[in-house]
Amino acid sequence: MRITGGEFRGRTLKPPTDRRVRATTEKVREALFNIVGSSIPGARVLDLFAGSGVLGLEALSRGAHHVDFVDVSSRSLQTVRANIRALDVEQCTRVYRGDALRYAERLEDSAYEVAFADPPYNTDQALRLLEIFRRCTFAQILSVEHPVALKCPGDDTRRYGDVALTFCYR
Repeated sequence: MRITGGEFRGRTLKPPTDRRVRATTEKVREALFNIVGSSIPGARVLDLFAGSGVLGLEALSRGAHHVDFVDVSSRSLQTVRANIRALDVEQCTRVYRGDALRYAERLEDSAYEVAFADPPYNTDQALRLLEIFRRCTFAQILSVEHPVALKCPGDDTRRYGDVALTFCYR
């Protein structure tokens, strides 16, 4: 798993150690950052359901000011921390262990410029996160990765094979 652009382009990250965690593919990440790229420099970024942390670390590579990572799995958070250390970006990151939906519910309006979410595909957490976002727009842009078969209400949805990215804008 490699960073696809920016300062750390080509750097290899530790993949998730939990087989239940599915990392966002390079193809989908490149597409995602082509869409939100102009919003990244100087941004406060949130990586919900962080897994390996690749989305947030990609954002840092592309100029984000700060990234908060949230995941409930201690194994995932160990991977996130190892990847943060490997890139030497501890000073501009925070890692939280907890339920991503509960974390999002406690956020204030416009707490972040950009938020990424890659919830488990076999749950309704993508839909629940979008409901939370509609009640409190905690970011200027929210990107939610989900299976194409799950119809997520948002402002824009893009398909990449069997993966979809749904975007919601403030």
